[in-house]
Amino acid sequence: MVESGSRGPRALAFGSIETPAGEPPHLRLLALHTGLSRLLHDWKPDLVAVEELFFGRNVTTALSVGQARGVALLAAAQSGVPVAEYTPMQVKQSVSGWGRADKTQVQAMVRVLLGLGDEPRPDDVADALAVALCALQSWPLEERVRQGLGRQRSG
Repeated sequence: MVESGSRGPRALAFGSIETPAGEPPHLRLLALHTGLSRLLHDWKPDLVAVEELFFGRNVTTALSVGQARGVALLAAAQSGVPVAEYTPMQVKQSVSGWGRADKTQVQAMVRVLLGLGDEPRPDDVADALAVALCALQSWPLEERVRQGLGRQRSG
């Protein structure tokens, strides 16, 4: 959870929802859904930001990430929270100023932008914070564009 303040972005809370590696996939996805739903209920965010799926060479990893991403989208929809999706290149560009930044550069910038003492661990947490920072920067403009287009169509 991040917010935009007068002194820049601020991390309110961050971490990961861990599921037992030995559990069957459907139970791990259920635990993820339960955890995300609880966070959405407790924090009542204005937006859920999600990274678009990037297909690499590891099909098994891509499928697992796709399933988890689907659970996140479902939890957001059930909570009535709008969703913004960003490509990995958009996230890197937003956080580091370069769309081809490597993982360590993005992690370092997340730490600097949020004023954190250490880089968030595990790496997925830093990735999630980078997506949230991208949304903080991009969403206000995207929302104004959507509202303007809506007025154009109805007028």
